Amino acid sequence: MPKEILLKLENIAVHYGGVKALDGVSVEIDEGEIVALMGPNGAGKSTVLKAMFGLAPLAHGTVYFEGDKVKPIPYEMVERGIAFVPQGRRVFTHLTVAENLEIGAYAVKSRSEIKRRIEDMMKFFPVLREKKDQKSGTLSGGQQQMLAIARGLMTDPRLLLLDEPSLGLSPKLVKEVFAKIKEINEMRKMAIVVVEHNIKSLLSVADRGYVLDRGKVVAHEPAKVLEKSDILEKVFMGQL
Repeated sequence: MPKEILLKLENIAVHYGGVKALDGVSVEIDEGEIVALMGPNGAGKSTVLKAMFGLAPLAHGTVYFEGDKVKPIPYEMVERGIAFVPQGRRVFTHLTVAENLEIGAYAVKSRSEIKRRIEDMMKFFPVLREKKDQKSGTLSGGQQQMLAIARGLMTDPRLLLLDEPSLGLSPKLVKEVFAKIKEINEMRKMAIVVVEHNIKSLLSVADRGYVLDRGKVVAHEPAKVLEKSDILEKVFMGQL
């Protein structure tokens, strides 16, 4: 059976002042797949994520969620089942690991359900159980990234948006983060969109990829095709 389209951007434009951050971008995310967004700095990758979540002002274009036209507003996108984990491991450093997770479940009314979800995250990220009563500012960079992802998962989303999850991490930790991303996708049947500069690691777990350059989509292929293609090299070398 063909997969259902969960989220679709159609001919999206985002302008910051006189700069066209996105110029006529169309992207589709199917249920349960991992989609890579790649390209050089300034290509518009992070802006695509922000447009999906309602953090970037749309100059024109249309966003569809499960086939319905929507106007992205962050709290409404959370209610629809989208979680956004921004780059930079933004954890609340003065709060404990458990308190950070609890904040991630702000939309959940039931205390017992919040407890259940925190326990779920502790099972999924064993390192967080070991550190659950520690201030998150004392965690290593890799542990903070795991906590940021776990906090995003506390809303039990259907679509997870990750912006540069491996930024500043050692090669060993990069491998661990991407293994967790694949595990989340397979265990929870969750769609995941990842913006990432670590192309090799990303394509090893992704189903499909979009390549952006100067605010436009210049390629869209299965991940295995992009791995063998020279399109990424051309884009990064400025040869398109």
